[in-house]
Amino acid sequence: MTHHQPRIDTSPKVSDEIRKTTCYMCACRCGINVHMREGKVAYIEGNRDHPVNQGVLCAKGSAGIMQHNAPSRLRSPLKRVGPRGSGEFEEISWDEALKIATGWLAPLREKDPSKLAFFTGRDQSQSFTSFFAQNFGTPNYAAHGGFCSVNMAAAGIYTMGGAFWEFGQPDWDHTKLFMLFGVAEDHDSNPIKMGLGKIKARGARVIGVNPIRSGYNAIADDWVGITPGTDGLFILSLIHELLRAGKIDLDYLARFTNAPVLINGAEGPEKGLFLRDENDKPLVIDRKTGKPAAFDQKGVRPDLGASYEKDGVTHITVMQMLAERYMDPQYSPDAVAETCGITAAKIRTIAAEIARVAFDEAFELDHEWTDFRGETHKTMTGRPVSFHAMRGISAHSNGFQTCRSLHLLQILLGTVEVPGGFRFKPPYPKPVRAHPAPHCGVTPGKPLDGPHLGYVQGPDDLCLKEDGSPARIDKAYTWENPMSAHGLMHMVISNAHAGDPYKIDTLFMYMANMSWNSSMNVGGVQKMLTDKDESGDYVIPRIIYSDAYSSEMVAYADLILPDTTYLERHDCISLLDRPICEADAAADAIRWPVVEPDRDVRGFQSALCDLGARLGLPGFVNEDGTQKYADYADYITNHQRKPGIGPLAGWRGEDGESHGRGAPNSDQIDRYIENGGFFVNHIPEGANYYKPWNAAYQDWAVGMGLYDSPQPYLFELYVETMQKFRLAADGHGERQPPEHLRDRIRRTLDPMPVWYAPFEDDVVDTEEFPVHALTQRPMAMYHSWGSQNAWLRQIHGHNPLYVPTKIWQANGFAEGDWAEVTSAHGKITVPVAHMAALNENTVWTWNAIGKRKGAWALDKDAPEATKGFLLNHLIHELLPPKGDGLRWANSDPVTGQAAWFDLRVKITRADPPPAESQPSQPPIKSPVGQGPDELRWEVGK
Repeated sequence: MTHHQPRIDTSPKVSDEIRKTTCYMCACRCGINVHMREGKVAYIEGNRDHPVNQGVLCAKGSAGIMQHNAPSRLRSPLKRVGPRGSGEFEEISWDEALKIATGWLAPLREKDPSKLAFFTGRDQSQSFTSFFAQNFGTPNYAAHGGFCSVNMAAAGIYTMGGAFWEFGQPDWDHTKLFMLFGVAEDHDSNPIKMGLGKIKARGARVIGVNPIRSGYNAIADDWVGITPGTDGLFILSLIHELLRAGKIDLDYLARFTNAPVLINGAEGPEKGLFLRDENDKPLVIDRKTGKPAAFDQKGVRPDLGASYEKDGVTHITVMQMLAERYMDPQYSPDAVAETCGITAAKIRTIAAEIARVAFDEAFELDHEWTDFRGETHKTMTGRPVSFHAMRGISAHSNGFQTCRSLHLLQILLGTVEVPGGFRFKPPYPKPVRAHPAPHCGVTPGKPLDGPHLGYVQGPDDLCLKEDGSPARIDKAYTWENPMSAHGLMHMVISNAHAGDPYKIDTLFMYMANMSWNSSMNVGGVQKMLTDKDESGDYVIPRIIYSDAYSSEMVAYADLILPDTTYLERHDCISLLDRPICEADAAADAIRWPVVEPDRDVRGFQSALCDLGARLGLPGFVNEDGTQKYADYADYITNHQRKPGIGPLAGWRGEDGESHGRGAPNSDQIDRYIENGGFFVNHIPEGANYYKPWNAAYQDWAVGMGLYDSPQPYLFELYVETMQKFRLAADGHGERQPPEHLRDRIRRTLDPMPVWYAPFEDDVVDTEEFPVHALTQRPMAMYHSWGSQNAWLRQIHGHNPLYVPTKIWQANGFAEGDWAEVTSAHGKITVPVAHMAALNENTVWTWNAIGKRKGAWALDKDAPEATKGFLLNHLIHELLPPKGDGLRWANSDPVTGQAAWFDLRVKITRADPPPAESQPSQPPIKSPVGQGPDELRWEVGK
């Protein structure tokens, strides 16, 4: 009898069509192929042609199908009918919803636009939402950066014209030593994973600096389990060792940084400011002539060690000041080891390894290039050491100076914008002067007098009213946090509730879960959102909220504008905003509706186009008053920020053959769709390194519309802007800080990187609260919207508190135990788990896993609500009182970034353990109800 093999279809038909778009499950913005079957989403895979991920897709991206089908999706506009916080709504039409919004907002615009506070969360359309707010005329706009990583971005811009992550990346092809500082797994995860695989395959070393050894740090060749908040001191100790050993790139420092710039050393209003020529250009001493010269003068060779007398005042170089400061014994490994939790020997070993790779393994590329002084170089020098850092070192009250310290380290080594080092992604690098200053000029019935956010150049750029009070509700750009480039979203609700600096009428938020995981002081914020005044009216009179899902924040709004999922919308990942560029190319991308919504929802940006027209905002109506942009796709195609420059760089001009600059093209979005949803324009060879000083790159950037003219500049080892604020604190200048802030400004706004202990250490008893408490975001989740995803929940259904061996044994913990964790602000009771690879005085957990009962269409007994929890209950937006009668913001004093990671706690065993995590709040009523127990279907059947 003949044996017959069974017939198995090894290539079953997955789909009848593939639609290419951009993922939205984290901020990587990877390219995806969405497989469609009978008009429905069947499967999502990576796009192998995409410049970001080259086909790689993580669990989040693959699970996008469950995000699209989530039971928690909002279904129609909603109007609150019960008390705020009750979750009681009635469904209304879009026309009624927009009429309500218009009725609330139009009177504000005509009388006082600042009565609107418009803040957005982790959306990726901030150039558009800021455009709406600017045309409305309110100064009160910002996005989530103030509580995420503004320290990283602002420190990078002020120091070198760009920063990590979306601003730049390591030279994965040439680096031989890669150091990560404070990087969790959620940010830029696919490109980093691909890069780590590439460099480890050829034997490059990876050093992870993080109190927690998970994710990238788990595969590092060397893990440095640093004490939280001390990274800056550790970095300055590395600098100390490199200076002592002479292992710095003097030629690089002389040519490309302000190390040779002359500084006024005399007491008085000019102390610490640069010596400048009649064109306001900083002066250096030319080694050939021995005379002062503008830094960018053709043929000048700056002298790092010069001094110069003018009008009886001695001027010395930045380099001399820098060497004197960091060679001081206070930065020696022996002096910092105990504070950092790292042995002095370890610090010396790492410094020696960095120096060895940077200088002993230096190499040359045969690429001729011409610098901004007109000098032609036959080769490019490679220094194969690169760094990457994120929120872990940013979210501290000393985070700005810590981030600056890291930038200083890589600049001293000469590893920025060179082969093997850190490389900028277009549209960066950009000097500070290429960015606007913040604007706050309010005129009833008119747009704001300029962009909300920007980079101050001194006290004159602060957002203050004539009486010196803050012009913005979040107090951004004030003496409390003068360089707050992203605003202070975490302070908006508490300031509005307190009426400090003034009362608002309407709080309008998008994708900002401010009643839960995006807020410090969760219970307090919920009370502020529901609190009423003596007359029985809500203290914050009106709240409009937009989201795609029934999050915890929905219950606290008066009007809900339901957003689409990312597969149902147009989006623009723009060079005007947060593009998908790589170091060798400018690139941007779109999303487009690969499926149409089956609910009465609209993309938020399209809803704003309608709302803006109803309000008659100048940017949203034609001269005859008719609506200018039918929807967001129309805006993306036809809006011009300035002549020839629009949201998308590709296929511009009437024929679609222009890139970067050109008139709008009606077929532009179709061209993107045909190309897989993205556009790429590669930087010419020879222009792709030394970007800030490379004449060929500067010319290419002008052609692409990144600059209007070449913008060469020097890296700022010494930030003169910060010295201007210190001079004001010393009594110089017309704008003066309040008395109680003078000492803090002098101490924290040092123009060269400095380290000071996190503020919470100064205001709590560190013997009573000896343990540091941190959160990280896991690779399989991205903020709160991922942890309601049916597939991803199976990876992270709840989050224990991870406890190091020393604390575990001291408390007699066993698996299955619970702990009481107490801070100066509150207490939580949570499940614990043992983790050995952890700084011995640190506990941590995954962020945004814990859910409030009733939210996200989850069962009230879902593990996220019974065993999941937030550390946010332990954190306050204000620091504990310190006896001076003031309550200081729990923020970085330079930028105002929320200091999430300064938290100090004590921990004890909970006996008996509770039935569920505490605090346990009452369930909230969800307008979408509870989802089914199982989500099961098969596309095509």
